[in-house]
Parts: sequence; C-alpha cells; structure tokens
Amino acid sequence: MPSKIFSVSIFGFECRRVEVEVDILNGLASITIVGLGDASVQESKERIRSAIKNSGAEYPRRKKTINLAPADLKKHGPMFDLPIALGLLMQSSQLPSNCMDNTMAVGELSLSGELRRIPGVLPAVSYAKQIGFSSIIIPEENSAEASIISGINVIPAPDLATLISHLRGEHKIPFVKTENYGETFTPADCWHFEDIRGHENSKRALTIAAAGQHNILLFGPPGSGKTLLARSFRSILPPLSFEEAIEVTKIYSIAGRLSTNEALICSPPFRPIHHTASAVSLVGGGSIPRPGEISLAHHGVLFLDELLEFQRGTLDCLRQPLEDGHISVTRIAGTSKFPAQFTLIAATNPCACGYFGDPVKACICTPTRLEQYRKKLSGPLLDRIDLMCYVPRLPFDKINQLVGSEPSELLQKRVMVARQLQRERYSDGEKSGPRTNGKIASTEIRKRCGVSDEAMRLLKDAFLKFHYSGRAYHSILKVSRTIADMENSKEILPQHIAEALQYRPRFENANE
Repeated sequence: MPSKIFSVSIFGFECRRVEVEVDILNGLASITIVGLGDASVQESKERIRSAIKNSGAEYPRRKKTINLAPADLKKHGPMFDLPIALGLLMQSSQLPSNCMDNTMAVGELSLSGELRRIPGVLPAVSYAKQIGFSSIIIPEENSAEASIISGINVIPAPDLATLISHLRGEHKIPFVKTENYGETFTPADCWHFEDIRGHENSKRALTIAAAGQHNILLFGPPGSGKTLLARSFRSILPPLSFEEAIEVTKIYSIAGRLSTNEALICSPPFRPIHHTASAVSLVGGGSIPRPGEISLAHHGVLFLDELLEFQRGTLDCLRQPLEDGHISVTRIAGTSKFPAQFTLIAATNPCACGYFGDPVKACICTPTRLEQYRKKLSGPLLDRIDLMCYVPRLPFDKINQLVGSEPSELLQKRVMVARQLQRERYSDGEKSGPRTNGKIASTEIRKRCGVSDEAMRLLKDAFLKFHYSGRAYHSILKVSRTIADMENSKEILPQHIAEALQYRPRFENANE
C-alpha cells in the first residue's frame, strides 16, 4: 500500500493541502513524479537521491512512483523534497509507517541532506493548524517565523539524518517554543516631525492622513521638503496590532523577504518606489504569483516619489487596489488575491522644471509641456487621493529656527485616539473589513457620517462651484469625519468641511 505524506502548496496568498503518495514497485530502478509539478519539483529526484544516501539511509533501487494530489493543482518550488524523501523511507520500511500521522512536512533538501530555508513557512504553519494538523516539520532556519503560531507542534529539522532519528524515536527534536509577542508593536526608528522646521500645514495634512488612512499628495518645488515629510509620516502611525503584524509577516514570508532571525514584521511597512518601477513590480505576478510592492505595503505606506515621472499605465494600476483594498493577479494557472490595504503618499513637482508658481524662481515650461507633464496623472486616480497639500519653499528664518514643531510622539497619540473612535464606530461590521474612515465603502458614508445642516449646505455650495465628482464628494465626507474624530466631535460641523475642502484644490491651479 502506498505511503501518504501531507504537505502544502502556496499559490499567491492561498494555501492548499497536497497529498504526497509514494509507491515502490517491481521493475527497473527509476523514479517518476506525476501531479503537475514544475521543473523545480521534477529536479527534486536528484536532490532526494543524494540527500538520502548522504544521511546514512538506503535509497530504494526499484521503480518508484510519486503522485502529488490533487492532480489538477500546479505544484511549484522545492518544498516537496522533504515529504517525498520521507515517503520513500516509509515505503521502504526505514521509517515507521505511522510516524507521520497527523503531521505535515515542508522543506528543501540539499545534496548533503541539510534542510534549507524556504519561503512561505508562516502561512504553511498557520494553514496546517487551521485544517487540524497537530504537527508540522519545517527547516530549522525557518524556526523564527514559525514561533509566532501557537496551538501546533512545530518540529525544526536541521537535516534529514536528525529527522530520521527523531521519527524513529531515537533522538527527539525539541518543538519550536512559541514566543509571546504581546498585542501591539512600536514602529521602528525613522525621521520625526520635530526634526523638520516649518511646514505646519503639511504636517497637519499628514496627521489627518494617518488618523483616517487617507491617501495624500504633496507637491511643491524641488528641495522644499516633500520627501522628508513623507519619510517622517511613519513616526506618527499607530502601532501594528498582533493580527496586523501576522498578516504583514505572511506576505513577506511568501515573498521570501524575511531574514533568518526575523520572526515578525513589528512596524508598519514603508515602501519607497522609484519612478522607473514597472507595473508588475507594483502589482505582483509572474508565472508563480508573488506579492508586489502594493502588497508589501499592506497596513503601511506606499511612497511614490516624483509621481509624475512614473509611466501613466503604471500609475493606473493603483486604481483598483486603492478602491478595493486588495489586488487580483490573474494568470493561466488561476487568479490570486493579495491584500493591499495601504496608505498612498505621493510627492511631485508641479511641472517638469519644478518651479511653476514658485515666488522666487521662474518656471520655464511652455503650456504644452506643462499639459503633457500633468497628463500622466489621470483624473480617476487623482479622485482617489483624499488630500492634496502644497509644500512651499521655506524662507531662511524658518529653516534656521532652533525650535521645532510638535513632536511625533504627541501627534501619534492623537492619531491613535482617532483610530480608536473609528474602530468602535465600525466594530459592528465584518471583522476583516476596513475600520478607518479612509477605507470604508462609499455606501457606508452617509450611514456613518452624521453631518449638520449648515455643514451640508457648505458642501453643496462647494460641490456646485467646483464640479466635484461623486467620488470626490465621498472623499470630502471621509476627511471631514476624520477631522471631527480628531476633535472628538460626534457630528461633522462646518469647520470640518471647510478644512477638508482646503485639501482638495484643483491641481492645475494649486500653486496660483
């Protein structure tokens, strides 16, 4: 009767159980792997042969057939090396037939029998626990990330020889000790607002963006401080909760971005993107879908510097994830959905030379060149940006002043108070749904955002005067609700609408 070992296949952000069936038959020595495995799976034959021989075990010299079920699911990567090797040893009676009961196995084998680090161990361990397995065998180098998950026995094997001894009951491998990481985490060291002189209006806009998870565009002449302000934004973000940290770490685990000693991504990610980045690098994909930059920025910040230097097609790829909070990558093998709940911060010069509207240096751009430059930012994408803030050139007195502004620590506390109000407001919704003003659905706006009659009249006048779209209308309400939350106001008042309107200038006249 064939031996059966359970493993896991990761396609995009989804895990699927794989049954590794091994049978040894009479016939000439050969090995066949069926079940829609890619090249790396087929190459495992040679790795497994050497690993078993160099681990002191005997490689079966008869006809061997390995089936990876379900047969219609494409398998990829070297993570099936270990379960195939264990199945061969069990089928040849070198391991007890019941040694892998209720146990899953993943891992890549070297020719010497060592188990090498693989991507995706954290989601694999989480999935094994979810579907009811009591134990899982992983490479020892992946122990740190596996220590996050409690309620399942994680066996960190350094090599095949040690694992064989463990499964025979000769020398037990200690389970990975589950670490207690608490409930929240503090952002890592970064720039702070108190280190930046002036720009109080920009800091206010960034604080509102952090409080409600609103997307924001900073624009102004070169050297005015846009990039520094954006990089300081992380210092006022609320700490990640434990659940959020696990979500982020799963994405980095699948992408192979975790270091050996890194168990958990403890602070909100900050992903600065160069303007030469391709659409695929942002969205993710490949023949085997991998998360792109917008998913690596999940629960954090995606920073696009020199926004109008990006290709327009690349920027338009952001429209769907900004609206839905996830990105769907469709390939021949299937469709993968990656989470993408991020805050977009963009910075740009107002024109190609950078000095349109600058009071000191004259702009040399022609009207045609100016129009071509700004056409890279489409109207639908601009509508998805809730706040736009002009960052002016600072005078000498401002740059030279010794006293800074309010510290980031104080602003962070205000942001956390506003976020807590939003969590309480949206706590009756879906657990996995958005819990901030900037990310809630448009259908929820009027239901959740109480507006005074005077404030609504002000919004109506602005809507008629500036010909705002429906999306801009909802965006103004969301920003107003966040400003009201920062003042602990139950109702949106005229001053909240007025401030929100200040952050929605028409881009073409913003500097005038």
